[in-house]
Amino acid sequence: MTVIGLDDTDSRERGMCTTYVATRVAEAVRGAGGRVRELLLVRLNPAVEHKTRGNAALAIHADIDPDEAFALAARELDRLAETDDARTSPGVVVADGDPAAVPDAVSDFARRAVRELHAVDDAVSLLDAAGYRHRGWKGGRGRIGALAAVGADAAFDEWTYERISYREPGRWGTPRDVDDASAFSAAADGYPAVWDTVDRVEGELVCVPHTPCPILHGVRGDDPDAVRAVAEAIDGEPAERTALFRTNQGTDAHLRPGTLDGVGSSAKRGKRGPASPEPVEDGRAYRLTGTVSDAPKTRPGGHVFLTLVVDGGDLPCVAFEPTKRFRDRVRALRSGDRVTVCGEVRDGTLKLEKFAARALVRTKLVTPDCPDCGRTMKSAGRGQGYRCRECGTRAPDRVEAPLDRDLDLGWYEVPPCARRHIAKPLVRGGFDAPVHPER
Repeated sequence: MTVIGLDDTDSRERGMCTTYVATRVAEAVRGAGGRVRELLLVRLNPAVEHKTRGNAALAIHADIDPDEAFALAARELDRLAETDDARTSPGVVVADGDPAAVPDAVSDFARRAVRELHAVDDAVSLLDAAGYRHRGWKGGRGRIGALAAVGADAAFDEWTYERISYREPGRWGTPRDVDDASAFSAAADGYPAVWDTVDRVEGELVCVPHTPCPILHGVRGDDPDAVRAVAEAIDGEPAERTALFRTNQGTDAHLRPGTLDGVGSSAKRGKRGPASPEPVEDGRAYRLTGTVSDAPKTRPGGHVFLTLVVDGGDLPCVAFEPTKRFRDRVRALRSGDRVTVCGEVRDGTLKLEKFAARALVRTKLVTPDCPDCGRTMKSAGRGQGYRCRECGTRAPDRVEAPLDRDLDLGWYEVPPCARRHIAKPLVRGGFDAPVHPER
């Protein structure tokens, strides 16, 4: 078998999409008499500076001579990649052999590409050591993602699916014609096997992009037949072509256990096992548990901030305005609550994707009432407790009273309109506490 990896062919402003380039390469393989077994869509580290919106790399598993595959792929990238964009730096990698049996160094590279930051030189060194064919355009930064896509099948165990429908080329860059009612109806029929197709509260078609790319819509879910059925039930402009991808979307593959113990100590980090908490660094995503140290605060722009005490250190966290109603869940937290948070760290602040309420403060301290007359007591002076001015009854201090909480134990998440491609929706299950899914 031959594996063809592609990355970084699109542009934020000019359009194109690496998934589309992959479908055209797959068609070229078929046209040359080869057999395409499947397409992989691999979401890499969402914190990468040079990414376009989804930071996707693609792999094509095919039965074709690797030299011919390399020539076909290079030809399609020459023709389709948006190399006029200064930020676009495409790459192609072709490997000969079973994608499930790549060298350990390649699968490890793929695993780390979802959680860390790689350099082009590191990718090229590994490509040469593995004997893979490769080519880069304009520096070839895309070879990082292309190599990661080649190693992804061996690197990850959890997979979902996406069915992507592409527009006719003459319509690219124009408003998309998609029937909202049919999309919402199809999404309801496909849920929960098919998720994040729409956001029912915000009234948004999550499956429809807003960029000038060739995609009409992309439907994600756990079952290939289910995503196909939902996609075909959405009315609107005709699709020029469609493709089904196996993908690591919706899996939380980017998250790792984190700690504030020994932050910045690479030596200490090196002694930890693969599942051990790692010191928090910018440009990576973590799962951490701690205690809320102060009440959440809403700042200009509608962003909600709080501070979590983790391993004796302070971790600022934020729910940005685009997370919409999720911010109300964050605002409902109180000092003393025990929570697990998930998200990317940037400039020392964790950008919340989801959180789990582990233990909630259930009482508050209040001024005592007089047991005789029921009136609220008054302070008797500094350090002297409280006294009822009518009855003379005294109390040594404030007392505990039940606290009404607009929050239950369990997991809460950002709504579909704010979800990252790689983040795992709660409806998929497998979480360690009750879930409160958004749809």
